[in-house]
Amino acid sequence: MIAKGDKLSDRYQIIKSIGEGGMANVFLAYDTILERNVAVKVLRGDLANDEKFVRRFQREALSASSLTNENIVEVYDVGEDKGEYYIVMEYVEGKHLKNLLKKRGKLTIAEVIDIMLQVTSGLSVAHDSYIIHRDIKPQNIMILENGIVKITDFGIAVAMNSTQLTQTNSVMGSVHYLPPEQASGKGATLQSDIYSLGILMFELLTGKLPFKGENAVEIALKHLKEPMPSIRKELPDIPQSIENIILRATAKNPKNRYADAREMHEDLKTCLDESRKNETKVVYKYPEYEYDDTKMLKIKKDANLGKKESEEIIAKKITEGDLKKQNKFIMVLLSIFTGIVVLITTIVVLLPKITKSEQVLVPDVTNMTLDKATDMLQEKGFDIKDTIEETSSTIKEGRVTRTNPLKNTKRKKGSEVTIYISSGNKSVIVEDYIGENVDYVRGTLQALGIKVIIEVKDIEPDEDISDYDADVIMDQSIEEGKELTAGDTITLYVPNIKNLYPDFTDGTYTVSDVVDFCEEYKIQCTFKGNDNKSFKISSDNANEYNDYKIKNQSRVAGSKVSANATLTIKLDIASDDNDKDKNCDGGLC
Repeated sequence: MIAKGDKLSDRYQIIKSIGEGGMANVFLAYDTILERNVAVKVLRGDLANDEKFVRRFQREALSASSLTNENIVEVYDVGEDKGEYYIVMEYVEGKHLKNLLKKRGKLTIAEVIDIMLQVTSGLSVAHDSYIIHRDIKPQNIMILENGIVKITDFGIAVAMNSTQLTQTNSVMGSVHYLPPEQASGKGATLQSDIYSLGILMFELLTGKLPFKGENAVEIALKHLKEPMPSIRKELPDIPQSIENIILRATAKNPKNRYADAREMHEDLKTCLDESRKNETKVVYKYPEYEYDDTKMLKIKKDANLGKKESEEIIAKKITEGDLKKQNKFIMVLLSIFTGIVVLITTIVVLLPKITKSEQVLVPDVTNMTLDKATDMLQEKGFDIKDTIEETSSTIKEGRVTRTNPLKNTKRKKGSEVTIYISSGNKSVIVEDYIGENVDYVRGTLQALGIKVIIEVKDIEPDEDISDYDADVIMDQSIEEGKELTAGDTITLYVPNIKNLYPDFTDGTYTVSDVVDFCEEYKIQCTFKGNDNKSFKISSDNANEYNDYKIKNQSRVAGSKVSANATLTIKLDIASDDNDKDKNCDGGLC
């Protein structure tokens, strides 16, 4: 059992738990070697005992670690410590798209196109390497405050493929984006990701899922046999080019879809051009419904069983379908060796992949001269990407301090390696950092070899919260003028704004924001209209009230939040609005 303070492989110091999933628990950790925060996913106990799954988990995660793109959460390391199997990934501070949809309801066309361009850009890199994500959905796509989009769980989704669909909760979470070919028991291809992208795009634009049902079987059947709802019925003013992209991506027959993410990306780049606004609606070249009717009847029969049992059955069918496809593929490969012409074709196709997947250990070149380290790395088959200077209190100036990727980690031949060279143990004169951006100061000091700890500090009750920003330094542990050398530590303090009530009346907050805030901190929230009648609003119908102005709040802005506290929000709702149906849903009538 992993707990706060534990250190995995004598390197990754666990800071706190940041999430739990169907197959892994996620922790924020500190990499004590590279001195940075990372996200660590630790395999859940029951899966960690499945040796076959663990091997696949490690293999696919290592494969995903080769993916480098601004729009993909990078996989840094894969390891095991005392029976705990883990993946170390880039730590991303942001919200996933599901949270954004919950808050906003739906997004604008411009926002959706920007997000989809970034997602397809990242996915293109994966598809170029024949890596299929298999679980594209809003929960696996993060959006940062600066608007950068990042796809998560590459490699993990692939490893989960033979396991997750036998778990009821996982089925319900992903079946809304499940391609028809997988729902009918066939294996995933690059175009399976395309189908999920089309469903995602529809959801971002409309705020709705195209296919819903009471259980996984019912939803899967709709993916198989029901046509895609027209987005232009939901949004009449949307350009035909946008609908065409969704129709092409969500075609039942993979032959009618984009070949891969790169092709979809290229189409997205021009979809808002004036010349494409009224283009002809797409017509499929191939028949849409080419699935096995016998298998469909069997699935329909299973759908008459109980919910839980039926979900397990379709999950089993999907999993067995993947395994059967793999077995058929092996038989085909065996038969290929009977003909010399086919043998040559097979070698031409497979040899690049086999060569590409060959992995070797990054050698330990610590303390070597740059020339000697370069020779050793190139001898092992690596390319030198860059050489970077950094301060060091232990390594002599001009010698290698480390490499990225780290020593003794496996990488493919031909991978690029960055070499870090010691510039010696240089001193730093501490400045007055109060009022400066914490990320800028931290980066500046870390580049000089200073260890930086960021801690949250409470604001004094008599101070005005508006005088502080969450990312601005309010205090420091070492005063101005002191001298630090590489390896020394300084603590920078930022204000504890998150645990304080904001000013909901300043015009920047909506009712949805208030509801989300109260749910996050377990606050009992009551709303009132101009008639002072109390009513409740939940996250399910909060969007209906976002047009109403927040007049006042019972808790003073800047006061400290505590669980189970009560908060009353008064909205500028006219008395005649109380007769509206939507307000009756909120409890006003």
